[in-house]
Amino acid sequence: MAMAVAQHHRESSSGSSIREQQQQHMDAGKYVRYTAEQVEALERVYAECPKPSSLRRQQLIRECPILANIEPKQIKVWFQNRRCREKQRKESSRLQTVNRKLSAMNKLLMEENDRLQKQVSQLVCENGYMKQQLQTTAAPNADGSSESAVTTTQHSLRDANNPAGLLSIAEETLAEFLSKATGTAVDWVQMPGMKPGPDSVGIFAISHSCSGVAARACGLVSLEPTKIAEILKDRPSWFRDCRSLEVFTIFPAGNGGTIELIYTQVYAPTTLAPARDFWTLRYTTTLENGSLVVCERSLSGSGPNTAASPQFIRAVMLPSGYLIRPCEGGGSIIHIVDHINLEAWSVPEVLRPLYQSSKVVAQKMTIAALRYVRQIAQETSGEVVYGLGRQPVVLRTFSQRLSRGFNDAINGFTNDGWSMLCCNGPEDVVVTINSTKNIMATSNPAYTLSMIGGILCAKASMLLQNVPPAVLVRFLREHRSEWADFNVDAYAAAALKASAHAFPGMRPTRFTGRQIIMPLGHTIEHEELLEVVRLEGHSLTPEDDFISRDIHLLQICSGIDENAVGACSELVFAPIDEMFPDDAPLLPSGFRIIPLDAKPEPVTQRTLDLTSSLDVGPSTNAGAADALSSCNSRSVLTIAFQFPYESSLQDNVANMARQYVRSVIASVQRVALAISPSGLTPAVAQKMSPGSPEAITLAHWICQSYSYYLGAELLRTASAGDDAVLKHLWHHPDAILCCSLKSLPFLIFANQAGLDMLETTLVALQDVTLDKIFDDSGRKALFSDFPNIMQQGFSCLPAGICMSTMGRHVSYEQAIVWKVFAADENSVHCLAFTFINWSFV
Repeated sequence: MAMAVAQHHRESSSGSSIREQQQQHMDAGKYVRYTAEQVEALERVYAECPKPSSLRRQQLIRECPILANIEPKQIKVWFQNRRCREKQRKESSRLQTVNRKLSAMNKLLMEENDRLQKQVSQLVCENGYMKQQLQTTAAPNADGSSESAVTTTQHSLRDANNPAGLLSIAEETLAEFLSKATGTAVDWVQMPGMKPGPDSVGIFAISHSCSGVAARACGLVSLEPTKIAEILKDRPSWFRDCRSLEVFTIFPAGNGGTIELIYTQVYAPTTLAPARDFWTLRYTTTLENGSLVVCERSLSGSGPNTAASPQFIRAVMLPSGYLIRPCEGGGSIIHIVDHINLEAWSVPEVLRPLYQSSKVVAQKMTIAALRYVRQIAQETSGEVVYGLGRQPVVLRTFSQRLSRGFNDAINGFTNDGWSMLCCNGPEDVVVTINSTKNIMATSNPAYTLSMIGGILCAKASMLLQNVPPAVLVRFLREHRSEWADFNVDAYAAAALKASAHAFPGMRPTRFTGRQIIMPLGHTIEHEELLEVVRLEGHSLTPEDDFISRDIHLLQICSGIDENAVGACSELVFAPIDEMFPDDAPLLPSGFRIIPLDAKPEPVTQRTLDLTSSLDVGPSTNAGAADALSSCNSRSVLTIAFQFPYESSLQDNVANMARQYVRSVIASVQRVALAISPSGLTPAVAQKMSPGSPEAITLAHWICQSYSYYLGAELLRTASAGDDAVLKHLWHHPDAILCCSLKSLPFLIFANQAGLDMLETTLVALQDVTLDKIFDDSGRKALFSDFPNIMQQGFSCLPAGICMSTMGRHVSYEQAIVWKVFAADENSVHCLAFTFINWSFV
């Protein structure tokens, strides 16, 4: 019995020991205390691979003896915890950054609120004073403020030839600038369409009523004040219209600051106006509160004597500049003020709204400066990643070179070597030549210009009425085949080849009409896009099939946001080698559209294929209202195309360039007519294309003539409303086309199904002739039935094959053609076709 009890006791003790070991093993699986050496080894692996696989973890245990006593599952748990801690750390850092930004923005808004309250109090006091004056005297003394403004302007231009007076001018400039940046010296109103918020770039305002035009911006940037000042003082890097900035003299201010005398040249935005220049004093100093200030104003006198001065109009810069305040935890708050007088009297009257608009100054200078600094800050922090592995500074340089080359072509300064080509009488297209310009000034000897001659530029400007610049530029960007000539693009690309044998345009090539847009980069708010465009071409000879016929263009597109008030829209491009080298030579050409009048209300987004303008009925009332609200808006379109030429072929290239720009202008005018809010919308009764009746009237003629000749109704609807007829015709499932009765019939109308079948747009419809649609058998059938059509008024064609504009075959079960009579029923306006049950082969 005793032996049995002892045996039972030993078994119980043994079982308890085993359970304790199992419990300890389970506890060890939940938590392991790692040594410093083990943590260091795991951290090294984590730095290489934060999420190692099971095989990698086992390999780690074998390779590191110090981890031999740790189970693979425990190592897996360690990596999971490590990733979780890393995620929490990043989230905590992000929240701290957001909190700092919101705190700084809140501080900025509170200061803005205080400034507005002061401005309200000042206006109330002025209003009370004016009422008192009106009650006490019959002749109000209203000249005081005007004399003060004139005196201030004249004082800002006082003689500064005496160096002893420069410091006093600088201190006065500082005081006036600070009163504009944080005070009430200027009556600021919010920039239309730029509401402040946590996700906005900053707070923007424009002057309401003051001498000249002024704009102001406030924003938070994650850079130090000295770095921001360095960026903003380099004005040509961010102000695209700045041609040059030259510092002539630097004086120490005695209080740690500097005074600089600066001569600045600014490009003219169009060929219709001269360029501007400034002779200014720039004062850089640090305030007692640690804020950094860079302020600037114009000086009296002619300034430096430069050869290009006669081509410039001297403009006036009133006290302007940058106030940069450091923030707690890093970053800075920037206040930017631009206040200038562009001497609008020196430009044609139609352009004066451009030179008297605070919105334009805000978009081109003030907002552009803040956006550029924000862009640099994001690139520095690694938040921005660009395509093709390019560094941000390289892509920025490409954008600046495209913009600068385009501005040089538009302005054509004589000191750059440009001269006007002689012509007989006035010309709508101006041609200038530059025999000294060398676009091959690169470090790569492979890019040697084989054409010994120079550069030729054909340019023109025109006024557009009721055309949204953003919509027009988007269409030109996305539908290049509607206005461009592939052979001309190929000729311009020849300058990039080392020899003519390598140039695909010298051999027979067919352009497919297809373009592929490859994005490279964009600014933080996508207001400017940098991209490479590939134009696909195919050889017409079998022996050259192995040679690429594609052409590549480097392109910037800006101002495509319809809601941006006062923004300039541009499409600038240049041929570039397919290898896309950093030092590639560029010969920019393109379009610039500048609005002259502010839009009353933001317009809605419109489709680029123009189909939405034909959607009539109740659903389009908003679109019609937007169209009417945009009436009487004007903009200036400037076109400039550059071509290399050989000396012996100068006249031939000049004639080609002149004719090409005229053809581009004609295409743009046709596009502008179509995309105008008052263009294709039936609600405003505008013609669809030159020479054709209004869309609603033509729809009635088509349906009435079909019913008259065929004894049936074309539309299966009982509605007789004008809008309903056009709407049902536009959405008819069969393709309906109308062609003119000219010697070479071309299409003047197509419904949505017809456009889909032809793979074209309403804009390009007039370029499609009737003979391009049918194949040989279809043309024979049509021509043989043509006398019958003209005699009995209609004909039914058998099933056949037709062609789209992209070369695709389209089959149809039956085609019906009939004459369309005009309202007087005595004259045939056109022929109408309907293709029943069509489909691509």
